[in-house]
Amino acid sequence: MNILDINFNELYKEQKRITTFKPKTKEDWNAKAKDMDSRIHQSIYNEEFLSRVDTKECSTLLDVGCGPGNLALRFARKLEKVYAMDYSEEMLRLLNENAKSKKIENIETIQASWDEGWDNLPNADIVVASRSMEVFDMASALEKLDAKANKRVYLTYKVGGSFVDTEVLEAIGRRIHPKPDYIYIVNILYKMGINPRIDYIESENKRINFSDFEAFRESMFWSIGEMSEAEVEGLRRVFEDEAFRKKPQKPTYWAMISWEK
Repeated sequence: MNILDINFNELYKEQKRITTFKPKTKEDWNAKAKDMDSRIHQSIYNEEFLSRVDTKECSTLLDVGCGPGNLALRFARKLEKVYAMDYSEEMLRLLNENAKSKKIENIETIQASWDEGWDNLPNADIVVASRSMEVFDMASALEKLDAKANKRVYLTYKVGGSFVDTEVLEAIGRRIHPKPDYIYIVNILYKMGINPRIDYIESENKRINFSDFEAFRESMFWSIGEMSEAEVEGLRRVFEDEAFRKKPQKPTYWAMISWEK
């Protein structure tokens, strides 16, 4: 057997089936939108992403999984037209509010999902999918991004198979099935005949960046679902451990995968 015999997309799908980190519904994201909007615009990730995107000789961009617009709003200052796509109507509503408050008028919002046909979506010189590729069929999603891009594609995917800090998981005694790591994407693209560039974005680790325990518990529920009473008590001990909270936190890394058409 050699690498050409391996179906990386099927391996990716199998890992998605068993992972602890289950996909979120549109309703989940609608409920999460306001909280996300209050935090995401200040992240160092935004400028790090922006600095790595080559907009030379480009006038249009499609932002897939745009959320409340942390990137779309920035790209709108650099390009003639930005198409901002999300399947959460609440995310799009907040994006439109943010654009209005900043007097940005060249963003067009589109409600659509990864799972539906993209025939009616516009093509753009650049297509980005920032931290939005928690899809079941990765090969299909990558083909859609590639088809909609006139010149360049940029996506990011978390390095490592967990959205929760390993030390926190150990403290509450929870064992998880990790999600697929970014390297699946690289290998799927290779099988598609695409040789991508790979860079890494260093972002904040918000391990215990909460003012009260309930907010911390809710963040864990968002990631790993229901917790037992013993796990909740372990989580409380972590939250109340001042020394643990003050420990230097390792940054979170995102793989930035890009290619030219």
